[in-house]
Amino acid sequence: MILKGDDIKRLIPQRDPFMMVDEFEQQDENSAKTALTVSRGNYFLLPDGMISPTGLIEHIAQSCSALAASKVNSDTAPIGMIVEVKNFCCHRRPQVNEKIHTVVTFGFSFGNMTLAHGASSIGEETVAEVDLKIFMQ
Repeated sequence: MILKGDDIKRLIPQRDPFMMVDEFEQQDENSAKTALTVSRGNYFLLPDGMISPTGLIEHIAQSCSALAASKVNSDTAPIGMIVEVKNFCCHRRPQVNEKIHTVVTFGFSFGNMTLAHGASSIGEETVAEVDLKIFMQ
């Protein structure tokens, strides 16, 4: 099942203009697919009409938050914080009206810390990849 619109708000605590996920589809317990269509009102949009690299990291982090929330089946989205960013590679910055598709996968977890990997693409082109350490409560 794909969640869109207001249904996403139960999975992530961010709200417009800082909301960076507009579609969510859980694949299994440890991975999910998300999407974001870049709009003119996006908080991370730079004057050149493209998302900043920081925005790509935030999109992937919010995708991780959505996956974590879907696993606990709660009406309250978990609060999370990026603790570490490793191996970030921005191949290309998405521009207005492009749709970013992202796959996030959880690895090792210990207590409130989770290691995650995210890869974002537009069509068949990978635009960003990152490994995150995330604290969630």
